[in-house]
Amino acid sequence: MHAIGIDIGGTKIAGALVDEKGQIVTQLRKPTPAGDSKALEDIVVDMINELADGTDAVAAGVAAAGFIDATQSIVYYAPNINWRHEPFRDKLEKRVSVPVIIENDANAAGWAEFRFGAGKNTSDMVMLTIGTGVGGAIVANDRLFRGGFGAGAELGHMRVVPNGLPCGCGANGCIEQYGSGRALQRFANTLADAGGIGQALADVRSKNGNYLHGKDIGDLVDQDDPGALQALRQLGDWLGQACASFAAILDPQVFVFGGGVASAGEKLLAPVRQAFLQTLPARGYHPEPEFRIAELVNDAGVVGAADVARQHAVATAK
Repeated sequence: MHAIGIDIGGTKIAGALVDEKGQIVTQLRKPTPAGDSKALEDIVVDMINELADGTDAVAAGVAAAGFIDATQSIVYYAPNINWRHEPFRDKLEKRVSVPVIIENDANAAGWAEFRFGAGKNTSDMVMLTIGTGVGGAIVANDRLFRGGFGAGAELGHMRVVPNGLPCGCGANGCIEQYGSGRALQRFANTLADAGGIGQALADVRSKNGNYLHGKDIGDLVDQDDPGALQALRQLGDWLGQACASFAAILDPQVFVFGGGVASAGEKLLAPVRQAFLQTLPARGYHPEPEFRIAELVNDAGVVGAADVARQHAVATAK
């Protein structure tokens, strides 16, 4: 039984036909039409119809950044697309040949890791996607947690610093401002300004016209540059503290880290674990979770969206 997964990103829209084992059978890629929601809808429709044509696809799942309602139909708010209370599911279903569900992109990626990747064979998992921002997904007792209104698991917007840095969500002090790729760039720039262990960061920044790209920092981390590693440790420290708070509430068996920054692997996880253990309530008196790097990487969004849609179709048919 195949299903279709669509993952709407900031620069590209990925689509795939996915089997029951999470394996991709067919893939498509199209550029995201910036600022044109109608053109975006047209591309998603064309991709679903192309992937469904001549196959046994039972449903399509569409993953997008934003707040999705509990019926997986309406996009309450999307930060990168002009969607406000957008009835996206209804619009798509009028134009495609299979049932559709809408899912938050971090939820879709988290579900893929739970079913087929780093969270496999557990029942309770928390995933943090460390990219430009911080995305979150929670699986509790084998079920994807969405909350009472469908917009739960926005873990990046847990406040960790009262009156802290302003966040794009409108609040201040969210973990997204201290544990994201942008935060890593900020930490690295501060070290570059100070010289010393930040000298290599300063040199690269100067070559780039006074700008540090995330890839620049990642390359220096790979080379064990002390400044880049210190910036990564600062990031890991914030994430570890946040995970200790999440663990006190959710008690997951495993934390999974995805997104571009997670490519640092153990160099990221080591400071995360250290800060986690330093701040974990009642440490030593209950089991502690594992910390793992996501396995599906760029395919997680389409695989998770497809699997959520497949399971929804099976449940509806019963």
